[in-house]
Amino acid sequence: MSGIALTTPYLDTDADQLSFTLGWPAHEALAVRDLTVGGLAVQLRLLGASHQVFAGPVQETVACLPGVTGGLPNTAVRSFDNWTYRFTARCEHLTAEEFTVRVDQIRSRADAHPRALYGIFPGFHEAVTALTVDRHTTGLSWCTWHTYPQSRQIVATQTRLEAR
Repeated sequence: MSGIALTTPYLDTDADQLSFTLGWPAHEALAVRDLTVGGLAVQLRLLGASHQVFAGPVQETVACLPGVTGGLPNTAVRSFDNWTYRFTARCEHLTAEEFTVRVDQIRSRADAHPRALYGIFPGFHEAVTALTVDRHTTGLSWCTWHTYPQSRQIVATQTRLEAR
C-alpha cells in the first residue's frame, strides 16, 4: 500500500509530547484501515502525528492527549481477558542524513507490507506516521513510527498481543 497524502497541515510537535494510554475512545482519524488478522478485528487509525490501534480487547493510543502528561514508557505489560499485551517504545535522535535514510526505509517497508497504513503530511515528505500489523502463531504484533523532521527524531513502538 502506498502512503496516503494527508490534507491536514503538519503541526510542529515534539516526540516528548506523545503519551501512551489504553482504553482511550476513538478519536477523529485522518485515515483508518480495517483488517482481520489471525481471526481478530484490527483497526489501524492515523491521528496526525499519532496513532490508535484497536485489536481484539486492546485500544492503544499514542498521541498528544489533553490532560495526559507526555512521555512514553519504555515498556508496558498488561493482561486482557485471555491475552498478554506488551508495548515497547524508543526514540531515536538522528543526523539529517540518517533521518532521511530511516524515513525512506519506513516508507518502503510500509509500501511493501500487506497490512500497513501510513500518512505523509503536505509540504513535509519526511513527516510520516506509519503502522504495520503481523500475525504470529499465538497472536499478533504491530509496529508504528512517528517521524519529526524539525528535530530529526523517530519514535518507534512495537506491540505484541498473545493468547495465554
